[in-house]
Amino acid sequence: MSKKTPRSTEATTKYFITQALASTTLLCLTMFNFWKMGEWNIDFTHPLSTSLITITLMMKLGIAPLHFWMPEVLQGTSLKTGLILSTWQKIAPLILLYQMSTEFNTNMMMMTGLLSVLIGGWGIINQTELRKMMAYSSIGHLGWTLIIMPYYPNLALLNFIVYVIMSIMMFMTLNKMMQTKISDISMSWSYSPPLLCMMMLTMLSLGGLLPLTGFLPKLLTVLFLAKKSMIIFTT
Repeated sequence: MSKKTPRSTEATTKYFITQALASTTLLCLTMFNFWKMGEWNIDFTHPLSTSLITITLMMKLGIAPLHFWMPEVLQGTSLKTGLILSTWQKIAPLILLYQMSTEFNTNMMMMTGLLSVLIGGWGIINQTELRKMMAYSSIGHLGWTLIIMPYYPNLALLNFIVYVIMSIMMFMTLNKMMQTKISDISMSWSYSPPLLCMMMLTMLSLGGLLPLTGFLPKLLTVLFLAKKSMIIFTT
């Protein structure tokens, strides 16, 4: 975490409580599933366990509507720690979601994904803190991943990989520039024009602007949903 301040202490506490609660719930649901199904295999899950495991994994990932901890925790951490929370810490729960994607309730996953995309977009508006912007960007990108996962898990994996690469670039650039607020970015041009250009391009790519890399997975997702006649999700 960042230096010992009230905000960093609060962020640490929020992250610990949230992840401990989600992990404990996941362990209890695993035992409940074994009691009901007599199997430890994730291919044999009770419907109630499946739904509750989905909710628990969404809490660990910081997906809406269980995203309450993500922006505040990221705001209270250093940029290097924020990078770990935005990428590495999401791999394990996302792998479990990927493996169980055929078992989960498709409608619930897609509606939750759509809500995450909307909240991720709305949350960035009028933000002045770059770490909070990255937190809402994480929520939005995981929403895109969740929307397509029940139908095309490999495309969901591509979406997450592209997000991870762009997040690494963004956090490392911000760490090099030692900037955490939008108001400070304009002053960076005088001493580091290449880094500022890289940061701006990465931000545009995270937003899915054509013809940057971040546009590709979103385009493929929209085209796939359009073929499935899911008009609400494509608009």
